[in-house]
Amino acid sequence: MRIRATVAAVSGAVALSAFAIPAAHADEAHGDTKISNVVVNGGKSVVVGATGSKTFSVSFTVTDNSGVKWGQAVLFHGRDLDHADSGAVANTSDHRSKCTKVSATKSTCTATYTLKAGSNLVNKVAGTWKVWAIAQANDNNYVQKDAVKTFRAQRLSKLTVNAAPEPVKKGRTLTVTGALTRANWDAATYSGYGSQSVKLQFRKKDSSSYTTLKTVKADSRGNLRTTTTATADGYYRFSFVGDAGTPAVSAAGDFVDVQ
Repeated sequence: MRIRATVAAVSGAVALSAFAIPAAHADEAHGDTKISNVVVNGGKSVVVGATGSKTFSVSFTVTDNSGVKWGQAVLFHGRDLDHADSGAVANTSDHRSKCTKVSATKSTCTATYTLKAGSNLVNKVAGTWKVWAIAQANDNNYVQKDAVKTFRAQRLSKLTVNAAPEPVKKGRTLTVTGALTRANWDAATYSGYGSQSVKLQFRKKDSSSYTTLKTVKADSRGNLRTTTTATADGYYRFSFVGDAGTPAVSAAGDFVDVQ
């Protein structure tokens, strides 16, 4: 079993010097210890604004026929933990996960973590992150998994819409404008998300669902502009499906009175 005392931490990540952990080059195992059922942030993406942070839980199940001694997880972005490109993120207490006994052979280990814009979150690491995890049993069997789970850390997105003129006569042309922006973690502001495909959608006044009218391409600064024909009273909005580093977002509907 290869042991090292510290995982190097950069870009504001926490140094894991409070306990010894195996080198993170590859999966390792000795005996029957197993890690399963890893859940990050309740199964949802971790979405952070331009200057904000997000604290969330990571839990996993550990089993071994002798019972569980301890477990720990580290979050990172990159090829592997040794090459994390914005640091390895330890839990908020800088200690091992809290492992709660479920049965003589099973425990659930849980800890909280914080990802912060401008610290361990920079623009280049938006997208897929990984969970490195290790657990040791009472008989000293152990398991280490280099990427036991993946999750997404995303830049909060915003979308606006305005349909004009209001009111408008039936059959006349409406001009619909808006803008798609997302958190710029490097600059601590929101920047236009350019050249993205966004749907223009319409919901009749008495309806509960939107219908897509067309797909519009944002310009290089994220600005949106298109036209459509006014047919009935209702709400117009833009809707973006999202991508690995950016969550889906829909603008609040803009009501147009058609006369």
